[in-house]
Amino acid sequence: MKIGFVGLGNVGGKLAGSLLRNGKDITVLDLNPELVANFVSRGARSADDPAGLMQNCDIVITCLPSPAASDAVVSQMLDHVRPGKIWLEMSTTDEAEVKRLGAEVIARGGDAVDCPVSGGCHRADTGNISIFAGCDRATFERVLPLLTTMGRRILHTGPLGSASVLKVMTNYLATANLLTCCEAMVTMKAAGLDLATTYEAIKISSGTSFVHETESQVILNGSRDISFTMDLVKKDIGLFQAIADRAGVPLEISPLMVKIFNDGIARYGDRAQSDDIIRRLEEATGLDITAPGFPAEMVDDEPEEPGHEVVPRGRS
Repeated sequence: MKIGFVGLGNVGGKLAGSLLRNGKDITVLDLNPELVANFVSRGARSADDPAGLMQNCDIVITCLPSPAASDAVVSQMLDHVRPGKIWLEMSTTDEAEVKRLGAEVIARGGDAVDCPVSGGCHRADTGNISIFAGCDRATFERVLPLLTTMGRRILHTGPLGSASVLKVMTNYLATANLLTCCEAMVTMKAAGLDLATTYEAIKISSGTSFVHETESQVILNGSRDISFTMDLVKKDIGLFQAIADRAGVPLEISPLMVKIFNDGIARYGDRAQSDDIIRRLEEATGLDITAPGFPAEMVDDEPEEPGHEVVPRGRS
C-alpha cells in the first residue's frame, strides 16, 4: 500500500515518522522543504503537489493547521480520486467541513475518514498516541492496520465527522484543565506552598489529570514548550463553542476560556506556547511559577506497543 502524507508539522511529522520507522511506503509533502528533505534522507519519497500524491498513492493522509488548509489541499486532489482511494484527515478540524470535503471524495468513488489524534506530541512521536476514526465500518477495518502503526488506542467513533466532534471536545477539556492548573499553582505559590510539593500533591490526588502530569511539568521548568500554540487553542475551543451554539447549549465556562486566550494572544502573540497563558497570572501577582527538577519538554518513556481497537461498552 502506497501512503501519501501532507503536513509534517509538530504532530504530522511525528505520525509520518511512525509510518516510516515501521517500514511503510510513504511519500511526503509540506510547504517547508527542510522537513521534506529530512524525510527523504530517511527513505521517504517526495511529491510535487497534492494532485500527484493522490494520483500515485492508495491513501493520502492530511495533518494540517486549519480547515482552510485542508480545503486547499483536498481541492487539488479531487480530480484524481478513484474507487479504492482513501482520504484520511488527521487534522483537528470542523465537523461540517470534513463532511463537506469527505462527500466530495465519496462522490468520486473514494472513501473518507476523519481521524484526529489525542495524547500529546510526545506520544505521537512514539506511536503511542490515541486516534479517533469517523467513517463506515468497512472503511475503518481497511485503515485499522495503518492506524495501529501510528497509534496505540484506536476508537471507531461512528460516521464521518463524529471523530472531529469528539476531538474538539477533548481539546476543550484539556484547555480547561490547563487553565485550572495554572490558577491552582499560582494560588499555592501565593499561599506559601512549595511548587514541587504542590505538583506531587495534585498528581497523587483526585485533582490530577493528563494535562497536569504533562503540561504542569514544562510550566514549572519555565520552558512552557508543549509544542502547541495559542492560536491553535483558540481555534479548537472556538470550534467547541460553535458545536454548542449549533446544539443550543448555553455554555458558561467556554466563553470565558475564549476570552482568556484572546487576551493571551493580544499579550504574547499567536504563536506563543499555549502554556504561556500562566504568564497572565505571574504578571498579575509578581510571582515566578518555576521549580527545579522538571523537564524542558515532554518525552514519552513508554515503549512503543502495537496498537489496538478500543471497543465502547455495550458494543459487540
